[in-house]
Amino acid sequence: MRTTVLPGEGNSGEPTGDGMPTHRLEVPMPNALPFAIGTFDVFGPMARAPFPHRHTFHEIVHVTGGTGRHVVDLTGFTLRPPNLCFIAPGQVHHWEGVTGLEGHVVLFTDDFLLDHPADRALLRGLARRSWLELSDEAAEWTARLVAELDGEYRTGAAGFPGVLRALLHVLVVRAARQPAQQPAVLPPPSRPGSVAAEFVALLGTPEGVPHSVRTCAEHLGVSVSYLSEAVKTSTGRTPGELIRQARVHEAKRLLLRTELSVRQIAGRVGFGDPAYFCRFFRRETGASPGDFRRGTGDIHHDHRVQSIARPRSPA
Repeated sequence: MRTTVLPGEGNSGEPTGDGMPTHRLEVPMPNALPFAIGTFDVFGPMARAPFPHRHTFHEIVHVTGGTGRHVVDLTGFTLRPPNLCFIAPGQVHHWEGVTGLEGHVVLFTDDFLLDHPADRALLRGLARRSWLELSDEAAEWTARLVAELDGEYRTGAAGFPGVLRALLHVLVVRAARQPAQQPAVLPPPSRPGSVAAEFVALLGTPEGVPHSVRTCAEHLGVSVSYLSEAVKTSTGRTPGELIRQARVHEAKRLLLRTELSVRQIAGRVGFGDPAYFCRFFRRETGASPGDFRRGTGDIHHDHRVQSIARPRSPA
């Protein structure tokens, strides 16, 4: 795959007969950078989508101007810039009555968090409260970090992926220290939603990724069918899909950040047969574990999402 799909690209942007639209950030593996940043104007109308939709990636929104509301999982937040918003994969959100919206949007997948895997838990926690109103001090460091992220991404200087990961890590950690605000509308507690949240949290536990839906259901004290329905309703994806994604993510992290053999990594992520693990990894990523380990440092094309890359100067 050598195409990148931005939110809403490839469809009219409106809900279809298939139900809730799900927007994907697709990147070529193993050599692409699963990260993008740009202003609302750079991303275009889909950055202000007025209809409910989900993402398969993380989104951080830094709002510096504008009026209206942002709705995340039926909870409405009134814009009082500067604001910082965190949206996790699977969350439903849209904009209502916004005018003069200014700021930046940061998009990235779990794969971008390989250097700081604990940030996944911080991001899930931030997404549960979603909307931050920033003090003068917080607004200052947020604006500085976002500007540095944007500059590093656009210039693509030597070593920029590591700098981007470090800057994002600082942004996430500092944001997690900020107090939450009372939302404009607070939805009633939902057992299916809480089960889905507990399931997602379970996938990120330091004890390791669970290897089956049944194991997760038993751990949470619910039936497999109830877990499947709750997770599908809340995230738009099945528990099996999310487990596979988590196992692949952990395998990638071990391949890139450790000297463990492929056999050892296979065992760490729950595969007794290394050959089966290799087939699984290739099916999910398009590359063998060995190719992924050897090829990640070699980026042969523009790392930026094509539709937000600056146009080339005329010859």
